[in-house]
Amino acid sequence: MEIYNTLTKKKEKFEPNEEGKVKMYTCGPTVYHFAHIGNLRSYIMEDVLEKYLRYEGYDVKRVMNITDVGHLSSDADTGEDKMLKGAKREHKTVMEIAKFYTDAFFSDCKKLNIKTPDVVEPATNCIEEFIHMIEELLNKGYAYEAGGNIYFDTSKLKEYYVLSSHNEADLLEGVRDDVDVDENKRNKADFVLWFTKSKFDAQELKWESPWGLGYPGWHIECSCISMKHLGEYLDIHCGGIDNIFPHHTNEIAQSESYLGHKWCNYWFHVHHLNDRSGKMSKSKGEFLTVSFIEGKGYNPLVYRMFCLQSHYRKPLEFDYEIMDNTKTAYEKLKKKISALTEDGAVSKDELDLYRRRFIEAVGNDLNTALGLSLIYDVLKADINDATKLAIINDFDRVLSLDLTRPEPKEDTYSNVTDEELAFINDMLARRAEAKAAKDFATADAIRQELLDKGIAIKDTREGAVWERV
Repeated sequence: MEIYNTLTKKKEKFEPNEEGKVKMYTCGPTVYHFAHIGNLRSYIMEDVLEKYLRYEGYDVKRVMNITDVGHLSSDADTGEDKMLKGAKREHKTVMEIAKFYTDAFFSDCKKLNIKTPDVVEPATNCIEEFIHMIEELLNKGYAYEAGGNIYFDTSKLKEYYVLSSHNEADLLEGVRDDVDVDENKRNKADFVLWFTKSKFDAQELKWESPWGLGYPGWHIECSCISMKHLGEYLDIHCGGIDNIFPHHTNEIAQSESYLGHKWCNYWFHVHHLNDRSGKMSKSKGEFLTVSFIEGKGYNPLVYRMFCLQSHYRKPLEFDYEIMDNTKTAYEKLKKKISALTEDGAVSKDELDLYRRRFIEAVGNDLNTALGLSLIYDVLKADINDATKLAIINDFDRVLSLDLTRPEPKEDTYSNVTDEELAFINDMLARRAEAKAAKDFATADAIRQELLDKGIAIKDTREGAVWERV
């Protein structure tokens, strides 16, 4: 496989540290709100990458964090903690918010056929690891205490901006927030490793540390969680392109200063999904979620196919006309495949031939669009149906579009008690009221509550319908 490496700014042959094994880390969500479909584009493409590596025969161990503390609303390590912001918005505790939106995230992933990583670790599980790394960075002279907080000293590095084209003169304070300059910093690029009670006293989650009662900065968690589960040498680190600076830049700085050697060989970044006003963001108010596009009548796998039709290193604009075309293409493709029979013997030669073509396509920096086009070549090929099905099933190990999976049978209303039906109808009515009031958070919460009880809602032109899952 060849893959574009953000670290070297070129496409390279992928060669893991240990033959046949891949240690893979992906930045997980900050669980203060629903994931929007722009976030989920990154997770879809990371899922394809993991499944493709497994397809090529690698033994992959993938780790992902859950950010439930420490992610502030400014790139300059200032402003309100996003988890606290979510708790205030919904009048809940931070941990209630974290649990609800973690469950919602994995529910969305399931709908999009995104495999759950082998290890999922919340940041709040690893406070001891964070403190240990910070102590070592202080001992080695890479960190300092100022104003009650612990900062990483970027001036101690020969190369800090290794992933990006930034430089110190370009660095702006508070990229996302209108905030004051942090006078405690020795250098503009320095970042917080640990906050103490001297700042952000409203923070709900705090832990004892050698520097006082406080909580970790955002960047430290990914370094520690990766090392905890994958060791000192990481093969590939993934995330959205907006993570390159400062998050991944800071991860490299603190990890390699702590370890004393190179940490990660390959960096994989997925470009933004934009709407017509620019990059998709939760800060804009209403944003597109999986539940929202389901409400528009789209199977979530249509969105997965929408993403696979574009290269991960190119910006992608969400457009309903293209989604409609993708929906039509997906449904036609499924219909053609469903007409195939299992008559005849599978031709191993043909299967091997198309496998090689698929590896040549998708193995070239994850060219999923070309991989998709091969399915149409298979359908047109002069080979028997059993071989076609075998090839399509083989490709779908990576694409994960449920191409040969039959549609579920209609048994929605069997064995429903009057009490259950009254509850479902009441929830649907409340959800309709919330949608009419543009209270999409409540509408999504009702959908999730029903889903937790095994009831899936689908919005149609005639109104909302439901089925058991």
